[in-house]
Amino acid sequence: GGSILGAEAIYHFLKRKIKKEFLFLNNIDEEELQAIKNKKNLNKILFIIISKSGNTVETLSNIRALKIIKKGSKNIIIISEKKQNPLYLMAKKMKLFHIEHKNYIGGRYSVLSEVGLVPAYLMGVNIFKLREKLLNHFRGKNKFYLKYNSTKLAKILQKKKLKTLIFFNYVPQLNQFLYWNQQLIAESLGKKGKGFLPIISPAPKDHHSLLQLYLDGPEDKLFYVFSTDIGSKKKLVSLNNKSLSQIKLAQKNAFLKSLKKKRIPFREFKIRDFTEKVLGELFSYFILETAIVGKLINIDPFNQPAVEEVKINTKRILS
Repeated sequence: GGSILGAEAIYHFLKRKIKKEFLFLNNIDEEELQAIKNKKNLNKILFIIISKSGNTVETLSNIRALKIIKKGSKNIIIISEKKQNPLYLMAKKMKLFHIEHKNYIGGRYSVLSEVGLVPAYLMGVNIFKLREKLLNHFRGKNKFYLKYNSTKLAKILQKKKLKTLIFFNYVPQLNQFLYWNQQLIAESLGKKGKGFLPIISPAPKDHHSLLQLYLDGPEDKLFYVFSTDIGSKKKLVSLNNKSLSQIKLAQKNAFLKSLKKKRIPFREFKIRDFTEKVLGELFSYFILETAIVGKLINIDPFNQPAVEEVKINTKRILS
């Protein structure tokens, strides 16, 4: 969830400048854990263990399966609330390095706090640049766009006609950011019978699998198209003496033309710079917009009652 998706988004967006290898364990996957134990010297890996509550089942299960907890270990950082929870108690008992997860920040909103910045710092990312322009959306024209877009989305959600939000993505570096965004929107706005179902759709691959449904199926979709003008420095020449970037751009423009012709609602996010500043602005924009939309449609964008119910039931079954 929010404890890992933000750091993963930072890693993949800025991967070209990151020289270290990072592994992300975000599920209960026995084969993946066994492969890590077989191939890696676990003593030479720095483990960052994050759970706001300190009792996330997947987190506790994975660290116990890896058997990495030893008294006074110097290769473990634990980030959790400073409460009577398993992770914090373990850090105290085993004398492990602990960083407090602020209790007023929910997991999916925490990427710009210690949850995302500690991993980012260790990646070699400039965390000051990442946070440099977070308030830009409250200034000048940006303030108008944030207000207009939030109001428009709130009206769309209230009508309940558009139910599916498609992240149609032509920028591979954004895939993990979109998984972060998927959780943010789904978990924040999916309440009281309201909300979008956010779907990540890689392009142009999905031109050949889902485009028929998107353009000629039920009229219940809103598209966020993610693109970039930046091509590879090493231009690989392909069809009709065109570079791969030019071919992808032509496919995107053709898709947008069809959306306009069929009057299918969309907006385009064009990435012109793969830097910490741009990523920080992307994080902050969607955080702000999502929170404002939640308030406008009269729901609490910061809780997740259905998620908590399943967590409680899981603990009862396991106890």
